[in-house]
Amino acid sequence: MQSRTGKRPAVSTSGPQSQLTQQSPPQMWGQLVSRVFELDSTVEGHSQVSPASSRAVFLVDMPQQRSPETSLAPGERLEPVHIHGVADTSLHVCLPKARGEELAAHGWAEAHQYEDFGTEFMIYGPRTNEELEFVVSIVEESLSFARDAHDA
Repeated sequence: MQSRTGKRPAVSTSGPQSQLTQQSPPQMWGQLVSRVFELDSTVEGHSQVSPASSRAVFLVDMPQQRSPETSLAPGERLEPVHIHGVADTSLHVCLPKARGEELAAHGWAEAHQYEDFGTEFMIYGPRTNEELEFVVSIVEESLSFARDAHDA
């Protein structure tokens, strides 16, 4: 796996976990949102746990989680991913713990400050087209994680 270039962005230490520096350019953030909601069976909604500017990624054919560690809103509608607003541009995703730790080791992510299961991670907003492709692939991994746990 290729490491993310440069230093990690600054991230808030209180309140909602937010990316404070190195945000995606607005056009790149728009491409991220567009690409994520073009993924098969995704639908946009209001996040159940994130600020109002965030966009929840729901699965149309899977409203309920079977395993709480696959959702950012355990006990509510399955929310495996949400994308923070254009002032932040990071994402929160649920991934298998080992995969999230691997992404963190390579500079793409860090643990969610309010994690419950060790599967919740912040993914930094993409700054380039190459990073955009990689971040979209991480979203796809998160959706697969939610589906695989559902099918278990």
